[in-house]
Amino acid sequence: MVTYQMNIRETNQNRSGRRQAILILEDDENLAEGLCLSLHAPELEFVLCRTVAEAREALRERGFDLLILDINLPDGSGLELCREVRKMSRVPIALLTARDMELDIVTGLECGADDYITKPFSLMVLRARIRALLRRNTREQEAEYRDQTFRFCFDTMEFYKNGRMIELSKTEQRILHLLVFHAGQILTRERLMEWVWPEGTEYVEDNALSVGIRRLRDKLEDVSSKPVYIKTVYGKGYTWESSR
Repeated sequence: MVTYQMNIRETNQNRSGRRQAILILEDDENLAEGLCLSLHAPELEFVLCRTVAEAREALRERGFDLLILDINLPDGSGLELCREVRKMSRVPIALLTARDMELDIVTGLECGADDYITKPFSLMVLRARIRALLRRNTREQEAEYRDQTFRFCFDTMEFYKNGRMIELSKTEQRILHLLVFHAGQILTRERLMEWVWPEGTEYVEDNALSVGIRRLRDKLEDVSSKPVYIKTVYGKGYTWESSR
């Protein structure tokens, strides 16, 4: 297990005053170090593990902001580690593999992965997707929203309106999270889609966001056709109006 810490000045740290930590589980040493170099940024720290056992040890010792896991390793599978982590943590996980069969991708996502990156990959695309996962994780650290009508507990995935629990899908939760923690701000469709589907909106149907918004309104609004909380700003996007 190798830790890479760049010489970071306090001014280059993130808002929480610490570097974001990324665990890379990859048995190809050259590829792992290449990932560190391509993702290099002053606010990031990398921990490289070559086996599943090393990765488990690292996860016991500290927390991480992102995991990048190869699937095929000398002592096991990154898929199994992904399952283990997902049982106790919502940390973003990206799977890294040379296998690009549709069934493999579906299996990885069903194990709880947030993204699936196949080799060979464009470093520019890799950086964009990793940055998207890190941005989403930073915002998801805001775990609870309250006003006079609603209580949303994103860490425990419990959502209430006037004390009554509401069931929300994962997509609905992500849309709602961005809306409520930017209350009063207009969020464009592009920004919402990048947040909700960081793996790439090219794989998402054109009306997927509209469907998610409609379903949220059905569950949260008194009259979904006359929304009070999730408002459309025509030609621009959507905004959340608090009931405070």
